[in-house]
Amino acid sequence: MSEVVTRRRKGVGLKNFKQRWSEQPKENLATADVPGKRSATPPGDHDGQQGALKRFSAMWPSFRRGRKDKIKEPEPAETRENLPVVDVSMQPRRVSGQYFFEYLVVVSLKKNKDGSSYEPQITYQFPKRDVMAKYQKEEEEKTLKAITLFCFPEGINWAPLTEYHSETFSFVLTEIDGSRRNGYCRRLLPRGKGARPPEAYCIISSLACFGLFSKIFDEVEKRRQISMALIYPFMQKLREASFPAPGQTVEIKSFIPESGTEIIHLTRPLDSWLEHVNFCTLFDCLTDEEVLQVFAAAVLERRIIFIADELGTLSQVLHGVAALLYPFTWQHTFISIVPEILIDVVMAPTPYLLGVQKRLLEQVTDQSDLLLVDLSKNKEKTFLVTIGDEDSILPPKLQAEILNALSQRKKVSHVEEVKKVEEVNRVVSEAFLHFFVRTVGHYSSHVKYAKEGPGVFEKRRFYKAIESKTTRHFVKKFIQTQMFDLFIQELEQQQPSGLQQGIFHRKIAEYQKKKIEKTKKH
Repeated sequence: MSEVVTRRRKGVGLKNFKQRWSEQPKENLATADVPGKRSATPPGDHDGQQGALKRFSAMWPSFRRGRKDKIKEPEPAETRENLPVVDVSMQPRRVSGQYFFEYLVVVSLKKNKDGSSYEPQITYQFPKRDVMAKYQKEEEEKTLKAITLFCFPEGINWAPLTEYHSETFSFVLTEIDGSRRNGYCRRLLPRGKGARPPEAYCIISSLACFGLFSKIFDEVEKRRQISMALIYPFMQKLREASFPAPGQTVEIKSFIPESGTEIIHLTRPLDSWLEHVNFCTLFDCLTDEEVLQVFAAAVLERRIIFIADELGTLSQVLHGVAALLYPFTWQHTFISIVPEILIDVVMAPTPYLLGVQKRLLEQVTDQSDLLLVDLSKNKEKTFLVTIGDEDSILPPKLQAEILNALSQRKKVSHVEEVKKVEEVNRVVSEAFLHFFVRTVGHYSSHVKYAKEGPGVFEKRRFYKAIESKTTRHFVKKFIQTQMFDLFIQELEQQQPSGLQQGIFHRKIAEYQKKKIEKTKKH
């Protein structure tokens, strides 16, 4: 992002939260003032709102500071023996300049001092960072504390289990400088007999590719069932490998007792901007018409909360909704799984995309002026709270075009799972990308450049150029959003010679060419 990002409107009482730890989705996400300022509490309850936000704002920095607990060394037990400790400073950088991952941590639930509840703690970290400056160590402690929170967002309410189906989900940590690190988490039941709490394996990486890291977790879980000690040689091999280019495959050799040396193939999707997304989950939870209403609310940057039981469902749906906004980027608060301790974030008056576990439903249903979406399988209704105009925000003709394009994905139901995800992602992304081509694809024609200095976007001429009244009405609202504003600000900083790059611009060129050919025929 350029320096124009600093012009974003800051959220009341949430500065620390949004700047350091609020999640941001991978590629395409954005911003605006929707007509009619929304508040998190009813009129007359302003003091209550401010009090809650102050409590939240005060709680988060306190959480970030955390306790100066040291990461516990592995306990001397059978499952922890012979685990390698690697100093990251001695690791050679790859030619690409990127590791597959920054580190892997194991988060276990340990009884607290009085034995009344469980507390998530880091029980192993690979590689171990022994050579760090004081400020680096302090920053890492804050990060590790946050990881435990997102790996077990339920808090302390756990009981030993005899059965637990493993689940995979993701979250994103955003630093003050805007850099992002992705957290991939696989929760499973550790080896042992009798009832025991689950544990979480979490990989932190600057790379966003959910499908690829999900496959890595499959390999981690396979080794975990044999011996904890087998995980770390595999992760070391992975760390030494170069991250593949889009569409390319990397091979990892790994030894497993009684099976010999296995070769694991990890392939990166060709469309790299969709590699963190699986639209299948979104459309499994919502009908096409419901997805359109969610998209309409998101494109005008409203407050949206998603409710589900499964953590994986929440993370996949939220990243999917954010990806629908491509080529624009959601810049407001984005937390795919809100930890229980941070549930007060639902009271924020600024736009957000939040994922909340269904057991916390009562704590969010008293909110108004938002869209509350139930993703559960056996739900009575999908939209528990609405503003009421979600089905009329998008131009009717363009709604029909999107629905028609989305119907094409039903033709790929017979193909294998991996190909199905890729094909569904392609169909869905193109449907919504075409919507933006139709509505705002003429934007570059209305940026005037001088010989020196930045360009100037002629907003009025831009929307006046739209012939359809319903489309023009929508665009007049959309150009007020921060996502559009930031998109244009970056465009204004470019020179004309630097334009017309990327898939969005290719789609615009294709559409304009077809439009000219159609005009010639008539």
